[in-house]
Amino acid sequence: MKLKNTLGVVIASLVAATSINAMAQGQGAVEADAFAKYYAPDSSRDLGNHGNLLGGSLGYYLTDDVELALSYGEYHDIRGEDSGKNIKGSLSSLDAVYNFGTPGVGLRPYVSAGFAHQSIGQDSTGGRDRSTFANIGTGVKYYFTENVFAKASLDGMYNIDAGNSEYMAGLGLGVNFGGGTKPAAPVAPVAEVCTDSDSDGVCDADDKCPGTEANATVDSTGCVVVAEAVRVELDVKFDFDKAVVKQDSYGDIKSLADFMQQYPKTTTTVEGHTDSVGTDAYNQGLSTRRADAVRAVLVNQYGVAGDRVNAVGYGEAKPVADNATEAGRAVNRRVEAGVEAAQ
Repeated sequence: MKLKNTLGVVIASLVAATSINAMAQGQGAVEADAFAKYYAPDSSRDLGNHGNLLGGSLGYYLTDDVELALSYGEYHDIRGEDSGKNIKGSLSSLDAVYNFGTPGVGLRPYVSAGFAHQSIGQDSTGGRDRSTFANIGTGVKYYFTENVFAKASLDGMYNIDAGNSEYMAGLGLGVNFGGGTKPAAPVAPVAEVCTDSDSDGVCDADDKCPGTEANATVDSTGCVVVAEAVRVELDVKFDFDKAVVKQDSYGDIKSLADFMQQYPKTTTTVEGHTDSVGTDAYNQGLSTRRADAVRAVLVNQYGVAGDRVNAVGYGEAKPVADNATEAGRAVNRRVEAGVEAAQ
């Protein structure tokens, strides 16, 4: 490749990059530059003086910081040590570059390492010397914008074939385009301070019912939830002068037991009653035996805890029908119970 062609590619890249608004720098970016370097060959070589290396490089960012760069340059102003003839040559390099700092406008130092192939004319022997070099370098880039930068570099070169060392110092101008910078760290949202003056679990800003009493159940607006009461009632009938629970009453007693198991904080009082036949004292005892009989079914048959069921007899004191008729007396021979729970 001729030098003028290399410079043409670099210049075209500069123009193209400055004419687009693509995100530059960072992983996936392409970087191109044109450079001029001062070349100091090893004294053991038959090159009469130091010279210059003019060329360009093209790099690709594997990450936001690591770049792989390919460069090509041609030597100028080198004279043979004995003949004084103009020495021509070229240098091709492949280097890995680590860029320090954050992508963007500003300063980014870097270090580099890689290999180079040199083809250069000889003074005394004629022809060309072809050598492989191990490169190590350092430098600094200054980005005037996201796209345009200037570079200063210092490179050490070890001739693997001849065992000698050379160095170059240079300046360059380049462009960077097509990549993407690291996304900014997300800003954590500021937690809203919740003031809850009545301690009902709803912030004052959302509380439509301030001043709620302690331990009250409230909805999302801070207003007291009115519990819906659910009630189960029991009415067990008995034969005349009997305290034995009839078989057809067990289903109703089980319904009450199931309800109490569903709502374990509930309790009940089983109330026994009689008709008006007999003395008050006898009927009082009979009503108590009837209440105890129903309580025993709840506790022993259906597993309701004994401390949740109380039994009391009222004798003939609370009739619900006319004791003057047989039908009325049959209604009054009963055991009642009720359980209520909020849901």
